Amino acid sequence: MLRNNLAVPELGVRAYLGIPLVTQSGKRMGSLCTIDGEARTWTAEERAVLEDLAAAASTDLQLRLAASANAHQARHDALTGLANRRQLDSDLGAALVNGIGRSLLALLDLDGFKSYNDAFGHPAGDELLRRIAGRLREHADLAGGTAYRMGGDEFCLLVPETTDVGEIAEMIAERTGPYDITASFGVVGLGSEVTTAVEALQLVDERLYSRKYGRAGGSSEHACSALLQALAERHPTLGRHAEAVSELASATARQLGLEDCQITDVRLTARLHDVGKVAVPDSILDKPGPLDDDEWAFIHRHTVVGQRILAATPALTHVAAVVRSTHERWDGAGYPDGLKGAEIPLVARIVFAADAYDAMTSDRPYRAAMEPDEAKDELRRCSGTQFDPAVTEAIELALSLRTPDAPGFVASSWGART
Repeated sequence: MLRNNLAVPELGVRAYLGIPLVTQSGKRMGSLCTIDGEARTWTAEERAVLEDLAAAASTDLQLRLAASANAHQARHDALTGLANRRQLDSDLGAALVNGIGRSLLALLDLDGFKSYNDAFGHPAGDELLRRIAGRLREHADLAGGTAYRMGGDEFCLLVPETTDVGEIAEMIAERTGPYDITASFGVVGLGSEVTTAVEALQLVDERLYSRKYGRAGGSSEHACSALLQALAERHPTLGRHAEAVSELASATARQLGLEDCQITDVRLTARLHDVGKVAVPDSILDKPGPLDDDEWAFIHRHTVVGQRILAATPALTHVAAVVRSTHERWDGAGYPDGLKGAEIPLVARIVFAADAYDAMTSDRPYRAAMEPDEAKDELRRCSGTQFDPAVTEAIELALSLRTPDAPGFVASSWGART
């Protein structure tokens, strides 16, 4: 081992002996030294002791560095260097405890990444992820927050409530002609909207995919239109009924103060709530008299069939489970799962009430349509049993504002049994 003999009399160092601290690979980390204010010669025994101490110090430093590196790796993504899901869980918990009402959680998902990756290969895809991650980290730092990679092409931001996440999403995009890479995102307020990490991650995920698949002209719109066309071919009046329910449900959602992304989910769910009726025979849908038990069993299965159809359509998987619940009752007497009260998704509660109103005010093979005021009275009578009271109140407000001249108004039409 090399020894350093250095004396600096003007600093009072008249004898110096240093042993370099070296890693197993030969990299120098520093020196372990001893000094004396008097001139002297170091003995072989003293040098040996210092060498032993230096070896021990080198080992300890290497272990500490390795532990630090492992700790960093455990909480950071290997590809991009961003903090990972484990670090997010820790930071999110702290933000909910200490920063109530001052932070936003945003989830971003890259649009077009799969096509880019398929076209140029995984190495190019990884490099693209590193570039985008670098820009995301830069903007998160400027905002006073932290960026995370959740895996694949999903990223998170934990930032102050004043941050414009939409602007950041635009800034990290890559415009490459046929392979433009943009970012869809969802945002949730910590404390103001959610109080636990589980709620935050669930709601931000729902909002991301509602925005990603629900925007005008998006893939969910195309898939929804295709399914509605198939439903209309099967039974034309079902398509008209779906549009009428969608118009009223969306207006009700606005009265409840839902955000745009949630209203998009309401609209999609309302348009698709009857898609499972493609499996119900016409003889049941058009029967002029009461249904028997076997026929009602067909009707009661249509929401489950609808869920299966939508779950097999990637752009619509986020509304599949909600469609399943569109005939659950506030008192738990609905179908197919007997959900009760707040167990029923709010979107499903809204669609259920809008569907019932349109059914009551439409001519059916087995009865004539009610007058609108009669249908409103029926909604009030069943509020708290069949329908969510808050939804009942909101639908009445929506109906009071709805006129044939209102934008998006769709006249009620005959609808099949519910």
